Amino acid sequence: MGLLDRFKSKSKRDTSYRTGVDIERRFDILRTAVSGSMSNFFMARDRETERLVGVKVADSDKTKLFESRFRALKKPSEGKIGLSIDHPHVVTTYEHGLTRRKDSYIMMEFLEGPGLHILIYENDQQLAGKRLNMIRQMAEALQGMHDAGFIHRDICPRNFICNSELDAVTLFDFGLTLPDRHAFHQPGNRTGTPLYMAPEVVRRKWTDHRLDIFAFGVTCYELCSFTLPWPKTDTTGMAALAHDTETPENLLTHCPGLNKKLAAAIMKCMEADADNRFATVNEFLKAISKCQSEEE
Repeated sequence: MGLLDRFKSKSKRDTSYRTGVDIERRFDILRTAVSGSMSNFFMARDRETERLVGVKVADSDKTKLFESRFRALKKPSEGKIGLSIDHPHVVTTYEHGLTRRKDSYIMMEFLEGPGLHILIYENDQQLAGKRLNMIRQMAEALQGMHDAGFIHRDICPRNFICNSELDAVTLFDFGLTLPDRHAFHQPGNRTGTPLYMAPEVVRRKWTDHRLDIFAFGVTCYELCSFTLPWPKTDTTGMAALAHDTETPENLLTHCPGLNKKLAAAIMKCMEADADNRFATVNEFLKAISKCQSEEE
């Protein structure tokens, strides 16, 4: 099934597109959850359904430059991408469209719980014994994205949210997501979070879905060790230049008790040459399928 067929198969969900929406009238804004560089995110109650939802409103002036790069390729909007993905560990998108001010908005399920980046930053010891299950769910979510025909392009701890019991993880944020098609693999699209960027992105080479596998490996490494595989000199693209010039420190150096099969699989995700990584996330899942615990 091609990407166009996937969009057609979701035609009923695509009717959830609206224009001229008055955000203040439509939603009871309960709190501002996140203010990003290109959008604002609110926890709100949908006055039409009384459902608790998350509402993301993009700043058109700030998103215009990114979207303009792919206008000739007819890139689907972030909202349409969200509607095209149906997976238990990927955030559910309910509706998208344009506000009265012509800003794009997306209405999605509201996920209550800590962000993975916060748990890592705080060295949260509640993660002990729960990482293997979390990593499997994160991998399944990423494979779901790829199966739907998309490259996420910004896999990092900030884009995973956990429930309060830390037994469920959900992937979200499709602001940089692109279709997994040759036209979108061209060199030059240097977007993402630098400390998790694959070398082919940093070096402006041709890319494919394996850039997500690299970023996933860095994310898992940090989840297990509370540190990054390379010295953190800065958080710009300059730091990412080390991703193919310096060998990442072996994960077992930081976590000697970690399951060796799990550690080896995570390290393989971060190979500088994409051909040496797992070809698919399913291959990673197969490599850790016999791991019963995150500890050896």
